[in-house]
Amino acid sequence: MPRRYANCWAAARTKLRRRSNGVRYASPRMRTLLVVLILAGFAQGSRAAHAESVLALSIGPDAQRFTAAQLLRRPDAAELTIPADVSYGRLMKYRAVPLLPLVSVGPAFDTLEARAADGFVSQIPLALVEKGARGGAKAWIAIEDPAAPWPLLPGKSASAGPFYLVWENPERSAVGSEQWPYQLASLAAVESPAHRWPQMVVDASLPEDAPARRGQAVFTTQCLPCHRMKGAGAADVGPDLGQPMNPIQYLTPKGLRSLIRNPQAVRTWPQQQMPGFDQTMLRDADLDALIAYLAHMATH
Repeated sequence: MPRRYANCWAAARTKLRRRSNGVRYASPRMRTLLVVLILAGFAQGSRAAHAESVLALSIGPDAQRFTAAQLLRRPDAAELTIPADVSYGRLMKYRAVPLLPLVSVGPAFDTLEARAADGFVSQIPLALVEKGARGGAKAWIAIEDPAAPWPLLPGKSASAGPFYLVWENPERSAVGSEQWPYQLASLAAVESPAHRWPQMVVDASLPEDAPARRGQAVFTTQCLPCHRMKGAGAADVGPDLGQPMNPIQYLTPKGLRSLIRNPQAVRTWPQQQMPGFDQTMLRDADLDALIAYLAHMATH
C-alpha cells in the first residue's frame, strides 16, 4: 500500500481501536472510509507493480530490458488497429512499436523465442518478421498503458498485457494463431527448433512433399508453443506428445481430430487450457499433415 494511504489507514485504525475499547463501534461513515482507503491502496499498488513490468530482449551482445514507459516513449511508437485480434476475437486498438527494429541488432540468427508469463513459448521465424518490411504481415509489440488498461481476455482473469506481440495484416504471411503471444515476458535470439532439437525432425528419407514433413512445420507453429515432442521444446503448458506415449497410440484418429478441433467435446477438467483449433486456425489439410507427423514420430 502506498505510504500516503498507509498513514491515513493507520490513523483510522487507531481511532477505531480507541472507540472499540470504550465499547463504541465505528460509524457507517468510518467503515466506508476504511473500505475506500483499502481499495485505493490496493489499486495504486497494482498499477505500480504493472508499471514496473519489463520486456527482456536477449538479442545481440547485450541483453536489454524495456519498461512499458520506455517503449511508449519511443519515436516509432504508433496507434495500431487490429480488425480481428486473435486473442480477443474482435477489433482492438493499441499503442505499439514495430518489432523488427528491436531485433535487428547483433549477429545473424533465424528464430525468435517469444516467452510468455504463463509458460507459453512460441518459436517465431525471423524471416516471418522480416516479411513485414517487404509488404508482408508486420509484427508489433503492443504496450498496455497502466493508466488505460486493456479489457480482460475472454474467459480469463487478466488482460493480454503488459506486452503483446500482434500482427498487422496477418493474412499476408499466413501468421499462425499461436504466433500471437500475449503477456509477453521475453524475446530471445535462438536457433531454429529443428537445429536445437533434432529428435523432433522427421526422417531425412521422407520425400519433400510427404504429409509428415508438412506436419512437422504445423506442429512447430501450432503445437510446440504449449507441448514438447520427445523432450524437444521449451514450453511446459501441456504434456509432451512424444513420450512416454504418442497420442496416436491411445486415441482413435476420429478422437484425436475431435480433441484438436474442440477439446471440451472430448474431455474436460478444471484446469483445462487447450483451445480448440477451428478452420481459420488449422485447415483440414494441415490437420491431416499434423496427424501424419504424429503417426510418423510414434514409430521413429
